Amino acid sequence: MSKKRRQHSAHFKAQVGLDALKGIDPIHAIAARHGVHPVQVTQWKKEAAARLPGVFARKGSVDATEAKEREKELFEEIGRLKMELEWLKKKAGELER
Repeated sequence: MSKKRRQHSAHFKAQVGLDALKGIDPIHAIAARHGVHPVQVTQWKKEAAARLPGVFARKGSVDATEAKEREKELFEEIGRLKMELEWLKKKAGELER
């Protein structure tokens, strides 16, 4: 009879990792309190520490430049479509005569 693997939510993992990062209690005490293995707590602590700088990274300037580039592409496409529409209207008018 095999045990079903427990799956923890991201919120739970973050909470346990944050508790471990605080360093107030030893890893084994945190593991016992949350009912997980100490090795798992250490892994979540490392992952939380590795991803934490990304939370404060500035993405605004990158997003703004990407938005400007996308806007430029869209305006160019609008111009091409307008020219094509005018050309088609002209050709359709010539066919009616």
